[in-house]
Amino acid sequence: MPSYSETTGLPPDFRVSYSLFSPEEGGRKRPHYQHIRWDFSYEAIATRNLLFMIWPEFITPAGDMLPEGVPMPQHGLADMFIISPHHREFHTRHIHRGLRGYLHEGHRVGVCEVVEVLGLHTNPRR
Repeated sequence: MPSYSETTGLPPDFRVSYSLFSPEEGGRKRPHYQHIRWDFSYEAIATRNLLFMIWPEFITPAGDMLPEGVPMPQHGLADMFIISPHHREFHTRHIHRGLRGYLHEGHRVGVCEVVEVLGLHTNPRR
């Protein structure tokens, strides 16, 4: 599968470092794979019932996309792509380096922190 950047013609909106919860911590029991469609939520902003459609694409420290079909590392980096345009203005106001958030699939499966803002302010509305 091509990267989201290749599919959309746009760079990622921001990059996070992530750490996934173990099954004992309430995390995923099965491995996660490239292009899993998790959601993102903010740690310090009450957005409990909003689905933002911000999807991760797991990358190497050098920024290369990790391959499809193999389990992704428990800790690492992911480029984040805002798929839905409905809350883009909200994210532009709130996402910044150092922001903490969570990865979701109906419940929290990991914690993340924004390490770099990429195309967030320059990507056109989708």
